[in-house]
Amino acid sequence: MTLADNTNDAVSKGNALLRAHNYYRSAEFFLAPNDSRHALVWKKNIDAFYKGLNVLDVNYERIQVPYGNHHLNAVYYPGPAGSENKPLLVVVGGYDSTMEELYFHVAAAAHQRGYSVLTYEGPGQGSILREQGLAFTPEWEKPTGAVLDTFLAKHPVSQKIVLIGESMGGYLAPRAAAFDPRINGVVAYDEFFDGYAIATRRVPSFVFWLRDHHYDGTLRFLSEHGPKDPGSTWSMQNGMWVFGVNDPFAVLDAFKPYTLASVASRITGDVLILAGADDHFVPLDQVDAFQKSLTHARSVTTKVFDRESGGGEHCQIGAASLWHATLFDWLAQKYGQPDQAAPVNQK
Repeated sequence: MTLADNTNDAVSKGNALLRAHNYYRSAEFFLAPNDSRHALVWKKNIDAFYKGLNVLDVNYERIQVPYGNHHLNAVYYPGPAGSENKPLLVVVGGYDSTMEELYFHVAAAAHQRGYSVLTYEGPGQGSILREQGLAFTPEWEKPTGAVLDTFLAKHPVSQKIVLIGESMGGYLAPRAAAFDPRINGVVAYDEFFDGYAIATRRVPSFVFWLRDHHYDGTLRFLSEHGPKDPGSTWSMQNGMWVFGVNDPFAVLDAFKPYTLASVASRITGDVLILAGADDHFVPLDQVDAFQKSLTHARSVTTKVFDRESGGGEHCQIGAASLWHATLFDWLAQKYGQPDQAAPVNQK
């Protein structure tokens, strides 16, 4: 922030602010949910981001979405001239996502290629969790539908809508697409077919035996006094926070409804599945399960990135150019020609 405050050049100042945003975001990410510093660091993170966009003269619109007694948030990045002839890209993050980071992951690259982008955050994510206390819901068609209702009421689009889900968004986006006919295409970046299988894949089998035989005291003792590394501690605390539960083992149960097995057959649009061969979160066999369940999709395209390519990790971390190349080639192939259909409006 000191560099930004003492720099006159707009590009240098704006980039310094965006770097500061990322530092604050990373610091807040690892704080325990009950850490008293959360609110202050979160505010600094958000303030730096939007100030940075303003200094860099990035065109954006912040949108508040009614959601029962609460509200959701979205940011619209209108594309350059000609973007009306391309699909609107709607982007949602995952388990530990913030809406603002989606600008760097997808929106900026999409804008360079002439697309308009709508990012949003739902229950369990970003400010919705931190400021309103709304925990995750597996029925992701509800927040997505509310966002599209509000956006399309004032921003009718003449082209298709493609929903991109990042990380756990690989469940959220396909789930929404299964129930909302306005979504013409869906991208699982990466696949997230069965949340319970993902959450339990490294949990020792004796834990389930103890639970099945009602050794709850033993489980609590192990949870409180067993060996912990920083990663597992963060995962346990964050899981209870985002799902709104008070028991570390309840986090595992909370993942059970996060499966596409019973709904993927409802998806009728185009589907792009991305995966990393060495993904440390999501087992590669979920790709095959997801593909087989898409029995009514208009098309299914799958790209698995291996270690040699540099994209073998979860969400191709450190190699965004690889999945971007696949995404934008796929978009051009599926939606390259302008569609003369009537504008997409409310359901």
